Amino acid sequence: MRQIAHHFGMTTDGSERVDDVPANASVLTPRGFAIGKRAFDVLFCLLLLPILIAVGVILLILNSAYNPGPVLFMQPRMGCNCIPFMAYKFRTMTPSSRRRRANDPLEDDRITGLGAALRQSRLDELPQIINVLRGEMSLIGPRPDCYDHAVTFLNDVPGYKERHVVLPGISGFAQTEIGYVEGIAATARKVEADLHYIANRSFRFEMWIVWRTLVTVISRTGR
Repeated sequence: MRQIAHHFGMTTDGSERVDDVPANASVLTPRGFAIGKRAFDVLFCLLLLPILIAVGVILLILNSAYNPGPVLFMQPRMGCNCIPFMAYKFRTMTPSSRRRRANDPLEDDRITGLGAALRQSRLDELPQIINVLRGEMSLIGPRPDCYDHAVTFLNDVPGYKERHVVLPGISGFAQTEIGYVEGIAATARKVEADLHYIANRSFRFEMWIVWRTLVTVISRTGR
């Protein structure tokens, strides 16, 4: 256990410990790893498609009473090489015309009861399997930020650009070990975790993050 904890940059009690990683972390990806990772992404997402459809149908029925408005929420996010793409989620908040700035706190008062359940179970992220199938995301990787917010972080957070040298993920090392972050200081900590992931990518590390994601989902600690 001690060796595993050290390998993944964690303390032996299971809490996160992000090692210092240079901003120019190596991104040379072995061809076999890249092919295997993409194959796993596609196969797993195809298996999840029936669940996506079923949850979507259920939300179409429930939304009118518990979460009025569109089923899907679409938002431009910063992807690989800082290129924007449209990310899909099940909507969890009441619609608003106000634009939230990069360092504004999350508007918890806008999260509906049904939306809170979707967030805690991480089912709100399920539509992003479409982004994975389209090659815009991976199952595991740095979480993509809102594009407008990401532009701000590019200027204010060291290493933020380097975290975009790989495909963003539905889940990732920073997502499971640090969780949701707000503000420049917390984002810098997330970037350290993302660079740690990039510098240490392997099938073993990927499967470990998958397991940690399942633990988070089962414990309903998502936000």
